[in-house]
Amino acid sequence: MQSEFIKGFDELSELSPCISVFGSARTNKEDKYYIEAIKLSELIVKNGYGVITGGGPGIMEAGNLGAYGKNGKSIGLKIELPFEASANDYIDKLVTCRYFFTRKVFFLKYSQAFVAFPGGFGTLDELFETITLVQTGHMRRVPIVLVGKDYWKGLVQWIKKTMLEDGKISKKDLDLFKVVDTAEEAMLHIQSSLKENKANF
Repeated sequence: MQSEFIKGFDELSELSPCISVFGSARTNKEDKYYIEAIKLSELIVKNGYGVITGGGPGIMEAGNLGAYGKNGKSIGLKIELPFEASANDYIDKLVTCRYFFTRKVFFLKYSQAFVAFPGGFGTLDELFETITLVQTGHMRRVPIVLVGKDYWKGLVQWIKKTMLEDGKISKKDLDLFKVVDTAEEAMLHIQSSLKENKANF
């Protein structure tokens, strides 16, 4: 574990500010969210940031492809899994992790914002850990964006109707994330939030 941290921090030590893109490895190239992930990563690079993904296929590939195609920083933080293919072809710096928690530390340390496209348990794990760290003050306030209102509406409704109404979260916790439909909306929220957060420090 220690050697994995040392190796990762060393390889990423000179990394410029980046934005993390999360989402399902099972998303195919014709999916509208694959296309939106490419658009978002192109916008991220246009605005001076690099892109960090989990380095695999699906949304991760789309995120790296958008950055790579615009000559931006395209980072992959690959996790060793028995059922997932090798890293995608659009990464200029790849860090392979054996442990999920070391990988998540790298995501959190080097990202200025986080975007979650539709995904499964892995995406939810990354999303909710980020939200929890911001909520509890163990991490600086960062923009957290969910892309795909139709996909996320059931989860958001449950958070509001069950968690909030049952007193398990406070109303202000709903401001920890933003749900949008397009790459343009996501980038606009990230830019405005980063500007606001900077002004508050």
